[in-house]
Amino acid sequence: MITETMTEKSGHLAWCALIALQLARHDGLVNSESQENIFLTRWLATALKQHRFPREVATDIQWLLKQGRMLGTRARLRHKLDYLWRSCSGDLSKQNDLFRLTYAIETAKEMQWGYRVLNDKEWSGRHAVIMNSNVNGIYLSRSSLDVAFSDDGVQIAPLMAKLTGNLQPLETLLNRCAWQADASPDNALASVFLLSANKQQEGLRDTMTAKQPVEQR
Repeated sequence: MITETMTEKSGHLAWCALIALQLARHDGLVNSESQENIFLTRWLATALKQHRFPREVATDIQWLLKQGRMLGTRARLRHKLDYLWRSCSGDLSKQNDLFRLTYAIETAKEMQWGYRVLNDKEWSGRHAVIMNSNVNGIYLSRSSLDVAFSDDGVQIAPLMAKLTGNLQPLETLLNRCAWQADASPDNALASVFLLSANKQQEGLRDTMTAKQPVEQR
């Protein structure tokens, strides 16, 4: 018996939804973004109600449903499903670290997350940008970003970030792009994190901790 992994189950869910949408388009049932959102929302609701997929992916369905119902066309459900399928099918895992992080950030922006790269003055000190812990936001340090990747897009140095808001969906997104966010152990601010590519060698995370700029503490 072949046992599917969680990743394969999520990918299968997304694939089925995208195929169903394509068939609906072919039949002339979906001709606009609003119709697309309505179709996918109803399809997901039916799939959840009828238990069409393993219970492990129920949280994926529930989250997509909530997005579709709350945001309407702004939820961009097709894009989210396409991302889910690509990240689970192995295509995304073959990309370099920088590409996968960029993909994660762009997807987060579609999920209504704010994004900004901060220079040294905006990062710390009296001119630092004030963070709102209730607003979903991703703020990268320009200094660390400039030296974080090789010319081939491989992470070679620490990547400092300030993350605010509801972090659980963002952490899930990062994990699916083979990245993770760890709270900075040497920083008093709860919003400061170290972003690291999961495939990095064990020594890199120790290097990241050791190389944190003093001014960011």
